[in-house]
Amino acid sequence: MIDDLLSKLNGLVWGPFMLTLILGTGIYLTIRLRCMPWLKLAASFKLLWKGRQSHSSAGEISPFNALMTSLSATMGTGNIAGVATAIALGGPGAMFWMWLTALVGMATKYAEAVLAVEYREQTDSGRYVGGPMYYIRNGLGKKWTWLAVAFSFFGAIAGFGIGNTVQSHSVADALYTSLNIPVEATGLVLMCLVGFVILGGVKRVAAVAGKLVPIMALSYLALGIAIIVIHIAQVPEMIGLILKSAFTGHAAAGGFTGAAMMAAIRFGVARGVFSNEAGLGSAPIAHAHAQTNSPRQQGMIAMLGTFIDTIVICSMTGFAILLTGVWTSGESGAPLTSAAFETAFPGVGQLIVSISLATFAFTTLIGWSVYGERCVHYLFGEKSIWPFRILWTVAVPIGVLMELDFVWLMADTFNALMAIPNLIALLALSAVVVKITNASSNDKKALPNQ
Repeated sequence: MIDDLLSKLNGLVWGPFMLTLILGTGIYLTIRLRCMPWLKLAASFKLLWKGRQSHSSAGEISPFNALMTSLSATMGTGNIAGVATAIALGGPGAMFWMWLTALVGMATKYAEAVLAVEYREQTDSGRYVGGPMYYIRNGLGKKWTWLAVAFSFFGAIAGFGIGNTVQSHSVADALYTSLNIPVEATGLVLMCLVGFVILGGVKRVAAVAGKLVPIMALSYLALGIAIIVIHIAQVPEMIGLILKSAFTGHAAAGGFTGAAMMAAIRFGVARGVFSNEAGLGSAPIAHAHAQTNSPRQQGMIAMLGTFIDTIVICSMTGFAILLTGVWTSGESGAPLTSAAFETAFPGVGQLIVSISLATFAFTTLIGWSVYGERCVHYLFGEKSIWPFRILWTVAVPIGVLMELDFVWLMADTFNALMAIPNLIALLALSAVVVKITNASSNDKKALPNQ
């Protein structure tokens, strides 16, 4: 009974209306910002490089580590299994719609971070807190507090599913499949590692993410480039296939059952949103901790998360699947990505994907702990932080043993529900975002040596 109700609700919240709302918000913000996220891409990378060091500005972690914390949460199973699922169900054309979602999602992520820094607060203990719940309450006014509470409630529940148990289960399953490591052992080791990181608070999470995320992203990028080089002659044909399938769909081929254009759009947009989380309201929670005096500059750094996650990392997965030809095999999800890497790197391909999946999922575990903690803190105050961290740590080994169909369904549903308050706030406060962007376009004070 509950499963049926959740399934219907999930179909509604992740249906055409929600995907149109997320995509439409991104398009609207891109237009209002006059395509600034695209035009300032190079400048954003320069800001990111200069923001590696902590300094005296208000905040707790460096602007660079704020982005790495955000990326640690978004670079997860969606980059490996999610992309493969999109191609398996929507055909090669799903890649184009993932790219489009990311390009307009850059404006969404920019706006989220701008508002997060603009409306953040400092607690009695000196911590900086921010995110959708704060820019809803402080930006829209106290009468909208109920919407901020709704976001925090949905985010806290979604976190224990999509950011915790689902991820730990993915790690355990991947390591058991490739290395025959018992899932119970993986669960215990993960619990110790996650506990060590998150019990140290956001500064320790950011420090770990700041070192681990660049290494894993660059390593995965190098592997993807190697596959592209091996199949360089097929790249033009692959690009043509993606563009053609995006607007015409694709007929059945091999084990691939065929997909219409609407399937390419639906699964491309849905998996793109799942991967980079633009519009869901999670990333601005991390960016609110950044040491910066400029909402605009942190917004420019934040929007790189969408670009790196989807345009770069997800593309590597998609290119591997398409160039090796395994997309017609009938496989889906992580096994499809494993088949692609095994074809490219015989004997070690499956191990590469398993290790990548385990690393990506681990960073999601620590990144989403920050999001969940901030949501619980907003609801219950400072006294809830330590109980939350302990509960989050204990949930990790439980996740490896659970049957996750129901947990996944619930988490995925609440993940969409937390986007609704955030998108309402982004649209209502879009004028504030534009005003800050225009007013501080010449600001040089947020980061040192500029």
